[in-house]
Amino acid sequence: MWLFVFFDLPTNTKTERRHAAQFRKALEKDGFSMMQYSVYVRHCPSKENMNVHINRVRKSMPPAGYTSIMSITDKQYGDIRNFWGKVEHKKPETPQQLEFF
Repeated sequence: MWLFVFFDLPTNTKTERRHAAQFRKALEKDGFSMMQYSVYVRHCPSKENMNVHINRVRKSMPPAGYTSIMSITDKQYGDIRNFWGKVEHKKPETPQQLEFF
């Protein structure tokens, strides 16, 4: 599973800018990578793990602004087509899942 967090946060005051920065730092600390400025993505090996990260995102949300969380399967993520300008780039590799025997 892949977990996406999309957000549009107010940054008009010093306090709002601080809240937005804290939210971004919390996402990065939780293993999310910035895909675009207000779009972060993270791989989750299971639905249970995904729910843990959703709860962490919800706890770190600022008091104002708009945040959306979306999950998609590995197969759906594999269909993403990324372009920088008119040049298509490969998608990031799926992280390897640890296995214990």
